[in-house]
Amino acid sequence: MNLERIKLSDIDNFKNHPYKVENDESLEELKESIKTSGLLNPIIVRPKENGRYEMISGHRRKLALELLGEKEVNATVKELSDDEATILMVDSNISRERILPSEKAKAYKMKYDAMKQQGKKVSGPEVQNSEIESDRNIRRYIRLTNLIPELLELVDNSVTHDKRTFLTMGIKPAVELSYLNKDEQELVYASITYNDLTPSHGQAIQIRELSKNKKLDYDSLENILTQNKGNQNEKISFNKEKIESVLPLDLLKRDKRYIEKYIINAIVKYKELNLKEKDLIDLKGGDTNDLDL
Repeated sequence: MNLERIKLSDIDNFKNHPYKVENDESLEELKESIKTSGLLNPIIVRPKENGRYEMISGHRRKLALELLGEKEVNATVKELSDDEATILMVDSNISRERILPSEKAKAYKMKYDAMKQQGKKVSGPEVQNSEIESDRNIRRYIRLTNLIPELLELVDNSVTHDKRTFLTMGIKPAVELSYLNKDEQELVYASITYNDLTPSHGQAIQIRELSKNKKLDYDSLENILTQNKGNQNEKISFNKEKIESVLPLDLLKRDKRYIEKYIINAIVKYKELNLKEKDLIDLKGGDTNDLDL
């Protein structure tokens, strides 16, 4: 193990790196920290046969340095096998403050496979490198790697978005859906987006059972998704086609949140107009039942 000064341009990202590296607010904070105090922790790389290096730990620090215009970095160079490199890469990043379910899923799967390749008997806490995650939770995350990207994104939405404005799905129902084949998952996603509803854990169990019995189709999915969930009150339902038929055509090109806001504003204005008409009739001594509502 050596500490060397190497060119940033000579470092390649880790193959199939499971963690997202984005130029977001936290990266801006990292840039300011490096600008003020310098790079406090050297990155970790391993040498490649072609004379270049592969990043093990420090993808975000590398991007921050590049954005700051730096050309070189202090790096700890380690000779590692593919499996050793995978395990160290996962362990170096898994304790980050915010990790998406999809990132955990891919990271845990990579480390699990690497440890199995080494001939080790693997349990959940060993994959996580601590007792924070139970064996059951680790296995749940690993199951998520069997989801199509669209369904996995719904699980990430539970962390990144407000469930009142975005479709989100919990880990437990997602695990149940991970046992469906690709075509069935695509059918489930199409039904979810059409009905604007994601399944509860109980509903996902029903969907998995239909799959086992070869009875999963669009109609059976819709029946399950539109069931009243145990923890929610009955919802008012609307005919999507009828509503779209009376909306301006240019409005239908906008996203769902904008359309929802438009409809709510229209209802509010209708309510205000209705109240004004009611007040006018009351002043005249009329009967509000005569209004054609």
